[in-house]
Amino acid sequence: MHINYKYPKTRWFMLFLFMFLTIVIELQWLTHAPIARVAENFYSDQLQIYSWLSIDSIALVFMITYLIMCLPASYIIDTYGVKTGLNIGAVLTIIGALIKGFGAHSLLLVFIGQLFLAIAQPFILNAVTAFSVRWFRLDERAIVAGLLALAQFIGILFAMLLTPMLVENSLESLQYGEGIDSMLMIYMIPSIIAAILFLLFFKEKPKDLPFDIQHDRLNFKQGIKHMLQLKDAILVMFLFTIGLGIFNAISTLVDAIAANLNIKDSDGMIGGVMLIGGIIGAVIIPFLSDHYRKRKLFLVICMIAFIPSIFGLAFAAEISDFFQLTIENTYNLALTSSFFLGMFIMSAGPIVFQYTAEITVPTPESTSQGILLLVGQISGVIMVTIMTIDHNAYLDIMMKIFVGLSIIALIVVMFIKESDIRKLNVNKSE
Repeated sequence: MHINYKYPKTRWFMLFLFMFLTIVIELQWLTHAPIARVAENFYSDQLQIYSWLSIDSIALVFMITYLIMCLPASYIIDTYGVKTGLNIGAVLTIIGALIKGFGAHSLLLVFIGQLFLAIAQPFILNAVTAFSVRWFRLDERAIVAGLLALAQFIGILFAMLLTPMLVENSLESLQYGEGIDSMLMIYMIPSIIAAILFLLFFKEKPKDLPFDIQHDRLNFKQGIKHMLQLKDAILVMFLFTIGLGIFNAISTLVDAIAANLNIKDSDGMIGGVMLIGGIIGAVIIPFLSDHYRKRKLFLVICMIAFIPSIFGLAFAAEISDFFQLTIENTYNLALTSSFFLGMFIMSAGPIVFQYTAEITVPTPESTSQGILLLVGQISGVIMVTIMTIDHNAYLDIMMKIFVGLSIIALIVVMFIKESDIRKLNVNKSE
């Protein structure tokens, strides 16, 4: 049934639309994270009025909202279709971007706009594997997941590198903090364009698709029950709890991590190079996984490289003290470690998505992906909350704990079995 079907070339345009929408939602997530100290100065008078608000909560609301909306979003995607779920995400993206753009001077309005965008995010992120199974061949799906992960990384990279360039972030400048309002307005424009293009041109599936994607899938509730009965699914959930939790914590607190290393200005480079590494890894490693039809092997490689990378970032200050390095050398060590951390831990994500979709059939793809993202968001919220207690008093010790968690992740991945992808038929027609 699958073998003789020729997937249309328009599938790449659908992928482009999906990637564009993914880029802007991730860009909106971390608009303030790399300039947290700058934003605190910009909104200093309002932080006293709204005592329950903080700059960290602007990013944290994405993770907290995900905990609430993850399963409902997956249910809608599974029940009513990928297009319906993604359209909801696109409409909410437009609303949230408009509120943030035109309400940039008000911290409360920025938070409200961020809330709309946070609700949009699970409708977008949870649809990756469900989208790929409708539009792409089996031997293309890990790389499609990798490209959509790449889109996430590009969006976050723009936030990390472009945001400090659009605002005055030098402590020595008299205009310190200026530009935040124009930055949010600039980010509003591509967000609206991406969402409108998506609403106009995205299709649920190829119109001549000769088989019903849903006919052999369980419903949402049954799919969750089936997934939770599988040992390997439980193990990769635990793996995602560690990996995505650490990634979310570092991305959210990238400026605080820089401050902990005595880096004076908010330049976002630690997060930026992590994303550059992730972009490279998300293209290469899932491609190799598809080419060799192996998932576990490449997950093991990623977890092995994860350990020294997080060690270098967590212990950069101690290593520098031991070797009597300058602050500049400490910074370079942190940047190098962050680059390799991104290359391997972030590229593992799309492989885990596809691996889980393969081993949990007939659980719907958006359900399995949603569960993975949910557990990663839960751990991320917990990690960020602990790290920000008492003005980041526990940030350094949590970074050290991450090293131990990376070792546990390597042990866990050793116990999973390879998926049955090598036994499956693959349509090679273009």
